[in-house]
Amino acid sequence: MQTRIAPAPQARTTTLGTVIVTGGASGLGAAIADAVADAGGVPTTFDLNEPREQRDREHLIVDCGDRAEIERAVTAIGRRHGIDAVVANAGMDACGDFDKVAAERWERVIHVNLIGTAAVVRAALPYLERAPNPRIVTIASTLGLRVLGAATAYSASKFGVVGLTRGLALDLAGRVGVTLVCPGGMNTAFFDGRDEQFKPSADAFEKNQLNDPRAVAEAVVFALTRPKGVEVREMIVTPSRETSWP
Repeated sequence: MQTRIAPAPQARTTTLGTVIVTGGASGLGAAIADAVADAGGVPTTFDLNEPREQRDREHLIVDCGDRAEIERAVTAIGRRHGIDAVVANAGMDACGDFDKVAAERWERVIHVNLIGTAAVVRAALPYLERAPNPRIVTIASTLGLRVLGAATAYSASKFGVVGLTRGLALDLAGRVGVTLVCPGGMNTAFFDGRDEQFKPSADAFEKNQLNDPRAVAEAVVFALTRPKGVEVREMIVTPSRETSWP
């Protein structure tokens, strides 16, 4: 009787190369950039703000809701370094009942979260297709899969990111790896500035209702480092007592 030995599973790709991370000045974006650097990649972050902590990496001041600014920034990085991966993470919200949120604030959420995601992917594609193992990771949300009240702008934008990413996976199959990540709540400054009714409780992290963003960042790097031809299509990463999922 002949015994067949299965080949060992392929190891993590060790060379990440240049990875653009939008919304990389703080929160999940900064955690993703740190995780990329720890895995041997070279993160370049885009954000409208300066990083909250000084790190030894390239950072460009970019309005991630402005397509022209995104295109200029991506072109600059692509020409200077090439682009191996993009993590479209930039996001914002505008809490409140639909008729209580000003139209400008509502539309700004769509521009940053959805149109900005499409813009960075579109601008990066010519450079990605020259990379040895190109990857796109988009950051949606559990609120891109399930709706809560007082979050129409955020949910509309993140539902859009889900649909966009699933379409990209079809359009770019065999050309660029595409992964959708839907995080639940995280212990970041994302909730700063909200009315108290829209903030998590002070002990939400201790109650496992919020994740450490570094845990989500590790999931992103897992997707980025799969061998060529291996696709992690979608991941939902939530705290164990996530209030908006399932």
